[in-house]
Amino acid sequence: MTVDGDMAGFIPQKEIVYNRLLPYADRLDREATELLAEIKANLSRAVLVRELWPGVAFWCRKLFSFLKLYGRRFSKEDHILFIKLLYELVTLPNLEPHMMQSYARLLIQLLKKKELLSRDDLQLPWRPLYDLYERVVYSKTEHLGLIWFPNSVDHILKALIKSCRLYFPVSSTKEMLDEWRPLLCVFDVVMQKAISNMELFLPTIMPPEEHGQGFQLWFDEMMNLWMSVQNQPSWEGHLVNLFARLANDNIGYVDWTPYIPTIFTRILRSLNLPVGVSQMVAPRYLTNSYDIGHLVLWITALLGGPGNPAQKELTCLFNSIASFYHPSNHGRWQSRLMRLLQRLPASVVRRVHRERYAAPSWITLVPECQRLTDADLQDFTRSLIGAALLAMFSKIGSTDAAYALQNLALLTPELAIPPVLEKTYAAMETLTEPHTLTATLSCMIGMARSLVSPNNHYPEGRAHMLPLLIGSLPGVDPNDFSKCMVTFQFIGTFTTLVPLVDCSSAPSQHSDLTEIEKDLCLASAEFEDFVLQFLDRCFALIDSSTLEQTRDEMETDTQTHLESLVELGLSSTVSTILTQCSTEIYKVALQKVYNFATSNIFETCVSGRMVADMCRAAAKCHPAESLRLFVPHCCSVIFHITDNQELQGEDELDKELLWNLQLLSEVTRVDGEQLLKYQGDLERILCVCVRLRCKRAYTLACNLLEHTLRSLSLIYPTEYRSTSGGFDTDLPIRDWGRAGDVAALGVCWHVPGQEEENFVFQLLSRLLRPELQRIEGHVSGEQPMSREELLQSLAIVQHCLLGAGSLLPPLDGPHVSDLVPSMVNLWEIKLHIGVDHDDSRENYRESICQTMRLLLHHILEHSEDDTKSLFVIIKIISDLMFFRGTHKKEFDSRWKSFTLVKKSMENRLHGKKQHIRALLIDRVLLQHEMRKLVVEGSEYKVVHQELLCNLLLLSTSTYSQVRSRAQSVLMAALGTYSFSYRDLIPRILQLLSPQHATTQQQFKGALYCLLGLHSTASLASVRDWDCVGEVWPALVRCGLSTTMTLEEPSIGRLLDDVTDRIHRQHDTIGIYFTVTEGCIEVANHIAQSENPSPRFEPPSVEELKEGLQRQRIRNVVAARKYEKLVNDLLDCLEDRDLPWKFEHMATDLLYLQLRDDHPLPPDAVLYFTQGLIHDSISIRKVAISAMAAILKQLKRPRKKVAMKPSDISGTEDPEGVCVGDREGNRWLQYDSNNLPLSQEQWDSQQYVEKTHWGYYSWPREMMIHAASEQPKDDLPYEEMSEGEKIIFEYFSDPEFIDQLIGFLSLEDRKGKDSFNPRRFCLFKGLFRNYGDMFLPLLWPHLEQLASDPHESSQRCVCEITAGLIRGSKLWSFSKVDRLWKVLCPLIRTALTNITVETYTDWGTCIATACEGRDPRKLHWLLELLMESPLSGEGGSFRDASLLYVLQGGLAQQQWRVSELLHRLLAYLEPKLTQVYKNVRERIGSVLTYIFMIDVALPNTRPTSSPHVAEFVTRVLERLKPLTSEPEIHNHVHEENTQETDERTQAVKLLKTVLKWLMASAGRTFTTPVQQQLQLLPLLFKIAPVEIDENYDEMKQDARTCLSLMSQGLLYPEHIPLVLAALEEMAGSRSWHARFSVLTYVQIMVFYNLFTLLSLPAEVLRIQTLVMQLLLDEQLEVRDMAGTTLSGLLQCQFFPLDSSLQTQLQTLSQTCLPKARGELASTDLVRRHAGVLGLSACILSSPYDVPGWMPQILMDLSDHLNDPQPIEMTVKKTLSEFRRTHHDNWQEHRQCFTDDQLLVLTDLLVSPCYYA
Repeated sequence: MTVDGDMAGFIPQKEIVYNRLLPYADRLDREATELLAEIKANLSRAVLVRELWPGVAFWCRKLFSFLKLYGRRFSKEDHILFIKLLYELVTLPNLEPHMMQSYARLLIQLLKKKELLSRDDLQLPWRPLYDLYERVVYSKTEHLGLIWFPNSVDHILKALIKSCRLYFPVSSTKEMLDEWRPLLCVFDVVMQKAISNMELFLPTIMPPEEHGQGFQLWFDEMMNLWMSVQNQPSWEGHLVNLFARLANDNIGYVDWTPYIPTIFTRILRSLNLPVGVSQMVAPRYLTNSYDIGHLVLWITALLGGPGNPAQKELTCLFNSIASFYHPSNHGRWQSRLMRLLQRLPASVVRRVHRERYAAPSWITLVPECQRLTDADLQDFTRSLIGAALLAMFSKIGSTDAAYALQNLALLTPELAIPPVLEKTYAAMETLTEPHTLTATLSCMIGMARSLVSPNNHYPEGRAHMLPLLIGSLPGVDPNDFSKCMVTFQFIGTFTTLVPLVDCSSAPSQHSDLTEIEKDLCLASAEFEDFVLQFLDRCFALIDSSTLEQTRDEMETDTQTHLESLVELGLSSTVSTILTQCSTEIYKVALQKVYNFATSNIFETCVSGRMVADMCRAAAKCHPAESLRLFVPHCCSVIFHITDNQELQGEDELDKELLWNLQLLSEVTRVDGEQLLKYQGDLERILCVCVRLRCKRAYTLACNLLEHTLRSLSLIYPTEYRSTSGGFDTDLPIRDWGRAGDVAALGVCWHVPGQEEENFVFQLLSRLLRPELQRIEGHVSGEQPMSREELLQSLAIVQHCLLGAGSLLPPLDGPHVSDLVPSMVNLWEIKLHIGVDHDDSRENYRESICQTMRLLLHHILEHSEDDTKSLFVIIKIISDLMFFRGTHKKEFDSRWKSFTLVKKSMENRLHGKKQHIRALLIDRVLLQHEMRKLVVEGSEYKVVHQELLCNLLLLSTSTYSQVRSRAQSVLMAALGTYSFSYRDLIPRILQLLSPQHATTQQQFKGALYCLLGLHSTASLASVRDWDCVGEVWPALVRCGLSTTMTLEEPSIGRLLDDVTDRIHRQHDTIGIYFTVTEGCIEVANHIAQSENPSPRFEPPSVEELKEGLQRQRIRNVVAARKYEKLVNDLLDCLEDRDLPWKFEHMATDLLYLQLRDDHPLPPDAVLYFTQGLIHDSISIRKVAISAMAAILKQLKRPRKKVAMKPSDISGTEDPEGVCVGDREGNRWLQYDSNNLPLSQEQWDSQQYVEKTHWGYYSWPREMMIHAASEQPKDDLPYEEMSEGEKIIFEYFSDPEFIDQLIGFLSLEDRKGKDSFNPRRFCLFKGLFRNYGDMFLPLLWPHLEQLASDPHESSQRCVCEITAGLIRGSKLWSFSKVDRLWKVLCPLIRTALTNITVETYTDWGTCIATACEGRDPRKLHWLLELLMESPLSGEGGSFRDASLLYVLQGGLAQQQWRVSELLHRLLAYLEPKLTQVYKNVRERIGSVLTYIFMIDVALPNTRPTSSPHVAEFVTRVLERLKPLTSEPEIHNHVHEENTQETDERTQAVKLLKTVLKWLMASAGRTFTTPVQQQLQLLPLLFKIAPVEIDENYDEMKQDARTCLSLMSQGLLYPEHIPLVLAALEEMAGSRSWHARFSVLTYVQIMVFYNLFTLLSLPAEVLRIQTLVMQLLLDEQLEVRDMAGTTLSGLLQCQFFPLDSSLQTQLQTLSQTCLPKARGELASTDLVRRHAGVLGLSACILSSPYDVPGWMPQILMDLSDHLNDPQPIEMTVKKTLSEFRRTHHDNWQEHRQCFTDDQLLVLTDLLVSPCYYA
């Protein structure tokens, strides 16, 4: 079939552009088309014959590889078909989790570029995806261990939904809201699920005309919900993420203006910054902070538009947090602030790119009026630059700041670059602060491109280029490693961007130059100086790092890690500089390097390597000139020395010879064509030197051999200059910073020609063939060699293979058949990598392979301790299989460094691959190398089978090092060759079987092979029934092997590792696979598609029938294999000789095999039932978990019926959203007058178990358990299944129950145990499945345990009781009634015995019992708990515990028990004056839950539960005696008993109220501000100013409450009320209260900054309030007012304008009367107030010097001799000023005049005492 013919009119979706630039690009089109045709044919065939494994799985992997190699090189039709097919596959019902995950990964790849497919091209239904997500993430059976998912499954599913939601149909928004609105009950955990589903699924990218069916359906509702909820509940973050996404996708279509102050206030609050003097923050605020990534998106999307309101807030936000960025401040908030700073500019760059430069696509554009203008961008940079400059020197490194500055420089270079330049020059001059140099240089590196590119905004930047380069030279400093590395990076970056050409003569030849260009041309004369100075610096660096200087005699002679880094930096920088030089400069530099290298003799370890590297870098740029210098010189020296015959056999050779060999071996790593001139010399040297006896010499010679062969045989680019074609163009300065052009890159490739190939094979026949013959002679025994000689021969073989690997064809031959049955072809992809193999030449790969296998067996037989040779052989085997010119490891590290460099130099603003040319060339080369490395899914041939068996031999040999190296190669091979593990696993298991006599080493080796490497999947958990069925029983049976001793700790550890690995990697293996009709349909479309047509015909009707048949058989066989595995494991367990460790292992493995789609075989049920009373605790634990799961498997399905709520209540819900307690859901409420107390009442009511239903809205279809269908009361024995009978018999046996309860009431870890949910699940399942059959036997035990106060007995009762109550959910009335008659007394008994250790367990028990249950069915329990919790019997502890238990039950019932809440409140109110602290705290917590339901959320009706407002009014009435008093103390007066009594009661009441305020601060959803304000005055009176020594509970609580209330979120309507209260307190007689007002103001303003700023009148009130307190008669209050003023000025809450300054100066100049009389005090206060105000101004800008500051400092200095306390204030301020401005004093002193500086110096320098 011709491929080219029918591809006419084929338009690919998006190809990888780099493929076009490869030297063999002409062959790729055809290759890609053929591969695609093959993938389409095989994938569709595999689906049609219903073969999910291996067929579909195999060809999906191939499609993945296709995307990696060619991008999306298929037509739009194919793209859509592939997506539809995979969508069908992912959502197949009960697909094996791992398969689902791999389809999802591929689907994400296919959906990645959203601009390629519009919503008209593709629509995906949302429902199947949601069902899948629900099934996996909220799996009902996962917690029981009935299904195991891979670890990353949630993560991948979320990513998949994110990719798909773009294509959900228009109607989906409404359907989703109908689905999730009923879940929106704020009190329930399900709220989290509802909101996070909305965040994930709701589509936000739509054309504007569809917005009405899109976000407008939910925007107002959700926004109002968010605006009115406080205290950051955990779901709020998801809501914020949803808004951020909405804003980003619809810039200009949503009006955010009314919400902006709130948004920024909440952003500031979520940064969790510490504020104010008294550090008290409720810990709950710290947990749920917003995700910075989404915040940044949201802020970015808000910017712009008319008036740009968000920018004002952003500026204010950064002003108020700027000081937190200063390097001297750090805390746990720091990383969040840094992330904010780092990501914000990047996000704005992305937005500007999208608005101005992005290629047009179907996605709606941002409307013109909303786009960011240049002025907007300048404002944006101004607001951030201050923080970024501070963060440069942060303690946690400058990378975040550097990234931010790089992006700011892209947006507005004229604002971002100058300040950093200034700091850089300053840092280059100082010697004392090296860290500033490294920080500034690393920031400059990111800005390099913005600085040198000829960009119209900042043309003068380019003039800084040369001064910067020359200034950075001293950084090449041998003594400071990090400085050295940054300098190399800096110089390397700048020189990559700029051709180093001297164009000083240009101005005389060109007349069209601008002034700046003329200056640049003249400056470029210094380039030559720069290059030569740089080389001198490098030589100095090398001289100081020779071996003699840096090592003692004793140390090794290898490089240290640091040295290798310096070497890398050095060689790459030299190579960059010399690449970018003009020819003239290059010649001078080359001569200089040549002289340095040849006039000295270096040792070959450290300095020698550096010099050789430099020479290589030089030679690479212009090979012809440099080889002309180096090769003749080195050759003559080497010939001269080696002509002497005696040298051949010497062990240590002359340094000169070694150095020249090393130099030559590096210099030959250049363009292969140039080497041909020196063919004869090189060959002669190689023939002599590889046979030298000296190890160092022949190693260097082998390197020379490898490098020469590689240079001749590989394909690689030969130059990396920044502009193609060299630098001889007319004006190089115009190419500064120019990006490479992908379309015209002009890569010069080295492709090996005929001559070079001939030379390679000539070298191989001269050097490789004799070595192979020698080795064969050694093996046959004709001429044996010593170990040293053998190593030398192997080294030559290895280096020949490494050098010529790309020219040797891969190993080939027949492949191993019958590994896996399939109706689809499973062949490998053959990629062309630019080499056509010539079959006429000898195939050296084959011959090496044969020789190595012979040698290997010889060594293992005769000298197994020759590990060095074995190491080399393992390497050679690995290279024989995989090596075609590149190693995977090298490729990965190069790919990593490529992405790093790209990131530091990319231009995200313009996008479109505007990278530097050198980077683009590197990327093309990486593309070529990637093609060489695509090997996964290769065919498994007989050659490979032989090699793998050899590796297995080595993996189980005697020496551990040999074993581990062989194992890693073996693992790599198993990952490469398809299905080879099926061949190898039986061979490994043979070594473990007890019948097989093995050594301990073989045993360990085999286990390690099963364990696998860390990164790969281990062989013990392959998802394949055949393998698991063999491996798991074998692992258990190896415990019977004679070699197996648990005395050997290493084997014990190894076994633990294997089981641990299985546990971690195990996910459920599928049994039943079905392919739906939807899949078949899409596959048929693919089989009929065109362009390219599939490679062969679709399957015939017979094949389709066979496929169906096979699918059925496969499923039956899989079920059999599953049962066989379970039975095998049980057989192992029956063996009496099995050591305990293996018994535990087998039990664990058996537990992993529980599934929800196939019942556990009865034998296993029997095993686990007996396991419940096994002697070993770990087996008992596993058995408990397993039993809970088995009971879930055996659960009988119950019938559910649909019902309409309106039929019961008789009212329809009104239109629109109506939330909360209303007529329509009144029937769900608990009503003590209408409880089901008799059979008919019980049957007549409808029970809704899910607490959240009906609160927000009703579900579309409400399913409840059918009351009509009476369950058959007991399951007759005859109807039980096999498994049910076993359980029934055991649990009906009194002896078994005795033992079971005995074990369950044992203590496990003293003091650490708690209520165990596994045991609860076990009992719940028992009572659910069997009714009350086992109660008679259990009851006596329960009664005995309940009366025993020991914690383990009580815990056991808790677990069984909770299980019993939950298990009786669907029992008939008669049974339930009988149950409660006996259960109530039991619970009472147990609660009388409650202890410190068990009260939490009882709380958990009752909470678990009430969770998700209709309260009307639990009325016995609820009434029991309500009886009289605070009876006072049993002391305060019991009261507190009973309340705790009651709270656990009521909290689960939320809004449905309002009547009980009213009753409880009425019961508690008289008892609020408790004496005991623990009871008070518990009452506080209970009150929080009582009032929790009273929320002020949008659309919510007033609740029928208790209201806070009424409660507070009643409490204030009782606190009257206290409100009238000026100050409140805790002690009680003696005289007047009447008053005392009221007063004492009031004090006690107040203590409880404080506990309630504290408890509710973080828990409620909305804060009742008005009610709290009524209590404020009281709190201000009590709260102490400083923490007292003697701990007074009431005072501390008051202080905490104030702190918490001041952090609360305020709404505009509350603010006047709060300020009125504060103003009233500011006039209070107690100075403590006035002081506290100030701390309150500080925190309140910061936490509500933007809300307050949007109300100018209130800002003025706060300013007046602070100024009033500045004039307070009490010194402490004045001080605090000063501090507050400085804080408010610092976050620019009100401006420091001239009127404020004048006001303060006037105050400070108040005259003091001469007479020191009493009258003076008011004047002194005024004067002190003025001075404090001025100090506040100074301290409000701690890190810079604004224009007004010098004058104020001068004014302050006049007050140094004033009376105290003024003098003290001035001194403090000055020393603080000195401390904060000390770091940048050089900069700051510029702001003062000389006279001012004189005065300052006098003030700041301490007086000299010796004058």
